[in-house]
Amino acid sequence: MAIILAAGKGKRMASDLPKVLVPVCGRPMIRYVIDAVRTAGVDRIVVVVGYHGELVRQELTGEAGLEFAEQTEQLGTGHAVMMCREQLTKHSGPVLILAGDSPMVQVSSLRALLAKFDADRPACLLGTGRKPNPAGLGRVTRDQNGQFLAIVEEKDATPDQRAITEVNLSTYVFRPDALLAALRQLTANNVQGEYYLTDCAGVLKAAGERVEAHCVLQPCEALSINTADELRIVEAEMKKIAD
Repeated sequence: MAIILAAGKGKRMASDLPKVLVPVCGRPMIRYVIDAVRTAGVDRIVVVVGYHGELVRQELTGEAGLEFAEQTEQLGTGHAVMMCREQLTKHSGPVLILAGDSPMVQVSSLRALLAKFDADRPACLLGTGRKPNPAGLGRVTRDQNGQFLAIVEEKDATPDQRAITEVNLSTYVFRPDALLAALRQLTANNVQGEYYLTDCAGVLKAAGERVEAHCVLQPCEALSINTADELRIVEAEMKKIAD
């Protein structure tokens, strides 16, 4: 099962559309994500909608194997996944979670993550990648044996940690029971007052569960779309790949 987070407004996109419906090279960006997930072999997809959710539902009407969950208040990525509790309690296989505004997601990366999860069966597997200029992204720290330690947000990072180029790219695979347990422990004790899915890795590790990070995501997958300028960058990259 895959959960695609698609509830955001996209305040900086200068558009009244939900961000995931903003066209990238002529197609709503969420279409690229759905296509990648399906091609990677996942046939059950839950899309979490929120802002103008009816427009997202309308766009995706008729898609086989697609379900929706409603996030009426945008209280963070962790809160969005909480809206999928009903689907999670009835699911026993891996749960792939990714953002609907990541049209550069690569099928090869998703397949590699799912294969790694199938081989190791951790509570949580983070899909990470390397970015030469990781400004603004959470750094992935590891111990001397190369095992995952934590995600350190840039504002909390030491100078040495800021020099780390392996970053969290908001792509995860969870065991459903572990994910549900972690969601129950999330708090919104932060400046934004939101529940962060990122925190689930630390919650599970603190509980003695196995959390791994697999550095397989490609540099292009670090390209996010939050502004019109970033949209132009992604479109240029897509055209370059297509050529």
